[in-house]
Amino acid sequence: MSSNNVSLSKGATAAGILLFQYFSKGSGVKPKVNLDLQKDNPKVVHAFDIEDLGDKAVYCRCWRSKKFPYCDGTHAKHNQETGDNVGPLIMKRKEA
Repeated sequence: MSSNNVSLSKGATAAGILLFQYFSKGSGVKPKVNLDLQKDNPKVVHAFDIEDLGDKAVYCRCWRSKKFPYCDGTHAKHNQETGDNVGPLIMKRKEA
């Protein structure tokens, strides 16, 4: 390979790397966690009285549950598809 071809290859590789870095950054907007739940609200907030929780309550943290804000196990599919490791928030009463 001649020195011109080597220089051309190095230049093309450098240009490719720079283009990849530029386009892989996108617009700088991070992806949303909440894709479709209560999008008409400026902020999704749920409040629960501790006295009303019963012995145990399991809440969704992946935002994919069909029973949101309660967990329905959808995080397992989400984790498998994305490589994420999210799980539910489990609240339970201490045994006296």
